[in-house]
Amino acid sequence: MWTLLLLVIGGALFIVYHTFIIVEMREEVILERFGKYHATLEPGFHFVVPFIDRVAYRQETREQVLDVPHQTCITKDNIEVDVDGLVYLKVMDSYKASYGINDYRLAAVNLAQTTMRSEVGKITLDDTFSERDAMNEAIVEELDKASDPWGVKVMRYELKDIQPAQDIVRTMEKQMEAEREKRAEITESSGERDARINVSEGEQQESVLLSEGQREKRINEAEGDAREMELIAEATANGIERIADAISQPGGSLAVKMRLTEQFIDRLGEVVDGADVSVLPMDAANMRSFFEGASEVTGSVRKG
Repeated sequence: MWTLLLLVIGGALFIVYHTFIIVEMREEVILERFGKYHATLEPGFHFVVPFIDRVAYRQETREQVLDVPHQTCITKDNIEVDVDGLVYLKVMDSYKASYGINDYRLAAVNLAQTTMRSEVGKITLDDTFSERDAMNEAIVEELDKASDPWGVKVMRYELKDIQPAQDIVRTMEKQMEAEREKRAEITESSGERDARINVSEGEQQESVLLSEGQREKRINEAEGDAREMELIAEATANGIERIADAISQPGGSLAVKMRLTEQFIDRLGEVVDGADVSVLPMDAANMRSFFEGASEVTGSVRKG
């Protein structure tokens, strides 16, 4: 009797368990009746016919993140790189996700790998680091077109890591080091060039200032000399004019002759005193006439 009671209770619980279904908020349930699609159960409490209706699939309706494993890709310039990423997708139609493909997660990951290899092969190694956004958009576009029959929407794709081979990394490091050294040399040479330019400009300005100073000096000296010559010429002209005025006066001509005679005598005395030999006039008659003329001049001046 107790055994029968337990069997009845167990059967009742089994029937109740297969009669009522609770669908959680984060999923949708595909219900089949006699092995054929019957309905898509949304979140909530649902009644099903035991042994006739069956829960075939439970589809996650939240956005899912799938890890795309590392794979080796060849760039446009024949460089091997290891690439992995993340694909974000969401089930939009539970019916298509259940009956349109066997495993949409596996299909999305494999399709992301093949699309990623194709996109990496279109660009060079240097562009793989700068064209990430373009590659992500291209992969999302290809995945979205392929996943539409599955009832799955690819939200976005992110390249997680791009790792070249070790020998390529070492080569790139050497290249970067050489580039830094080149930039340092260029900067140093530019500094030296600027220094030489500044020094030459300073010397040029110094030369210009010196030449301008010398020119001003020469101009001032020339103006001074010209002014001096002008003053001397004016003084000489004034003196000559006065002498001419004096000569034009009565007895002026005799006074000039007397002055010349005195200067001649003084000069002749100096020459005779300083000479080692005796100096005598070549013509005694001329000397006599000279002194006679001098005496006449002297007499005339006294009379005047």
